[in-house]
Amino acid sequence: MLLQHIALESDWQAAQESGTYPVSTLGRTIAEEGFMHCSGSAEQLDGVLRRFYGDVTEPLLLLTINEASLAGHGLDVRYEPAVVGGDELFPHVYGGNLPVACVGEVSSLRP
Repeated sequence: MLLQHIALESDWQAAQESGTYPVSTLGRTIAEEGFMHCSGSAEQLDGVLRRFYGDVTEPLLLLTINEASLAGHGLDVRYEPAVVGGDELFPHVYGGNLPVACVGEVSSLRP
């Protein structure tokens, strides 16, 4: 399955230099959050973009991650509700920072 993650362009540029991407979601690192937030469908991505990134003025990127590539780096995906008691499951990547090599495609994204 392909996972999608919204990234600030500056965060992705920093990841290119370090080799890993440490951001969980807007303003929070994977270390702080415990996992990286992702979307598993266009509908989920659109909802996240509207709810959390609508006021962001910095250029946004869409990182596309092949779920199968994560296991080789000690990362795993768990499908969990976004809110306690919710029934919509979102993919969360656990196990540490995302290696840049796990990102198969990067494209521009506009809120």
